[in-house]
Amino acid sequence: MFKRILIANRGEVALRIINACKKLGIETVAVYSTADKDSPHLSQADMTVCIGPGPSSQSYLNKEAILQAGINYECQAIHPGFGFMAEDPLFAYMCQQQKLTFIGPSSNSIRLMGNKSRAKQTIKQAGLPTIPGSDGNLKDVEEALALAKELKYPVLLKATAGGGGKGIRPCGSDEELKTYFPQARLEAEKAFGSPDLYLEKLILKGRHIEFQVLADAFNNAAHLGERECSIQRKNQKLIEESPSSAVDPEIRHKMGNLVAESMRKIGYLNAGTIEFLMDEDKNLYFMEMNTRLQVEHPVTEMITGVDIVAEQIKIAANHTLSFKQEDVRFSGHAIECRINAEDPANNFAPSPGVITDFNLSLNKGPGKIRLDTHVAAGYEIPSFYDSMICKIIAHGQDRASAIRTMVNALKAFEIKGIKTTIPLHLEVLNSAIFKKGNYNTNSLTGIMEG
Repeated sequence: MFKRILIANRGEVALRIINACKKLGIETVAVYSTADKDSPHLSQADMTVCIGPGPSSQSYLNKEAILQAGINYECQAIHPGFGFMAEDPLFAYMCQQQKLTFIGPSSNSIRLMGNKSRAKQTIKQAGLPTIPGSDGNLKDVEEALALAKELKYPVLLKATAGGGGKGIRPCGSDEELKTYFPQARLEAEKAFGSPDLYLEKLILKGRHIEFQVLADAFNNAAHLGERECSIQRKNQKLIEESPSSAVDPEIRHKMGNLVAESMRKIGYLNAGTIEFLMDEDKNLYFMEMNTRLQVEHPVTEMITGVDIVAEQIKIAANHTLSFKQEDVRFSGHAIECRINAEDPANNFAPSPGVITDFNLSLNKGPGKIRLDTHVAAGYEIPSFYDSMICKIIAHGQDRASAIRTMVNALKAFEIKGIKTTIPLHLEVLNSAIFKKGNYNTNSLTGIMEG
């Protein structure tokens, strides 16, 4: 096992990794920018090191500074968390060159799955169903128009690199496709450094379903069931839950095993998430793979009891998976709300400032509550980074009790000094469409307008 790990991230996920390392008896080195010098999570690490100014390009994305810190502090491994360099194949390769274990998949796997068109081809060959569309990158708008005619509108233009809703354009006609094609290329090049696009059939009223998988270096792979992430705003997830009300045990067993087998076929290592779009007939189609720890991993941990971060570390240290597929048991229901420092009543405007009060009672009512955060009263939100300040995860015996537990927790959560998305989460959780479990990726708009 590793003696010391450097955490190449910040905030909530950095603290999550620190806690997993403590469980395993591993020392931690936490890096930070000058904007994060007072972040509460730093006090939990064994050592800390400043790697640069507030802008992420000069700190958390500074590969050389992070690698040098890992070498200087005699670390054996680096955990990238999520975001920043978690899916950067060059960083994974540079870690390897410096004899620092990258806690994640190989640089080749990250590169392969990071290109969505190549990932689609690879996954299709591995046996997973894919959304009908182009087999690779589009050469030009004429090729896109010809394929759209074959697929029939509506279709979706998508950037082959990156994520977060960038470089995506739904098109309902030739005219829209001609207009949006150069726009999507330009946006993709600015966001990801690559203008490449591909095209696929647009599935209306689709549901975002993803399967968590873990794989070791000894050809063992196992899935931990699915999560539903269909409550989204501009392709950004707001609420996740597991299990999905749209996935029955037969689908879970069939698709979960297919996912695990596909990972064995492509030689994937460590944690990963296969994301699907489910149509109204409950067909699942591969969308993309995230080659890292997911923000929403706690809902899976709550219903399976598996510590995904600890498994990541052990796999990277060349241990076998600590469980087999037949050992995985699903217990109850879990829901996660991502709480952002934003004002939903003001078009989700950022809400910077000092948090003057931050208190969540973890024993409020039935069920279990988990709070993943690095925030405390007196914390000032930096302007350089993502607006998420915490994640609340509720667990109940069934879906209805998990919803009640979450609603009670949100109502009791005292956050003062800033605006948050808690009112929006309560609106969604109390809506008839969410309670019935019959929602899709377009449902948030209807809930907010209704």
